[in-house]
Amino acid sequence: MPRTLAIGDIHGCLSAFDALLAEVSPQEGDTVVLLGDLVDRGPDTRGVIDRAIALGERCEVIAIMGNHEEMMLGAVTGRMSIGAWLGVGGRETLASYGGRTASIPPAHLRYLERMNSYHEGPGDLFVHAMVDPLVPMADQTPESLRWHKIQGAEPPHRTGKRVVCGHTSQKNGLPKVWEGWACIDTWPAGGEWLSCLDVETNELVQANQAGETRRFSLSEQPASP
Repeated sequence: MPRTLAIGDIHGCLSAFDALLAEVSPQEGDTVVLLGDLVDRGPDTRGVIDRAIALGERCEVIAIMGNHEEMMLGAVTGRMSIGAWLGVGGRETLASYGGRTASIPPAHLRYLERMNSYHEGPGDLFVHAMVDPLVPMADQTPESLRWHKIQGAEPPHRTGKRVVCGHTSQKNGLPKVWEGWACIDTWPAGGEWLSCLDVETNELVQANQAGETRRFSLSEQPASP
């Protein structure tokens, strides 16, 4: 049966991304939703984008733009200060391209530019950051979709669909889940886990930069350390 798999903020953590993909093994017919912030902070943004592009040849991939992709594009195109980007993880990204913005392949920039603002599935809304629960998806602002942090007490969206998001890093390595919401940014660049949620079964698979993996149901999370 085809699956819809949501993957949280990767942040340049290629080893964790590779271990996660090996564990969940996306197949033709599956849909993988990348929730944004593929770039910055971790050691291999270039490798992560290469892998995401290659994954799109195996199954359907829907990549959502995060605030870090927005900053990277702004710095490369001159719309924002490159110094501001370097200070929030761009330095590691630039190093993965040999230290020069001119060395970033045009195909990588096109990939970032073509990212979606959000994706709507039959029972879930996929965004990078958050949504205003009272506002239709077509009217959500880029600031809300890419920049606003969740508090963990927001009501369900007016559609009744669950919001699956990233952006607000959970530094205990566990998703934050409450009625109508699931945040799966579990801080791989900070030494924790990269998360993949099967939205139909609610099974969560995680991998870290050491290549370790684990899996559990959202309703049966391991205890926080």
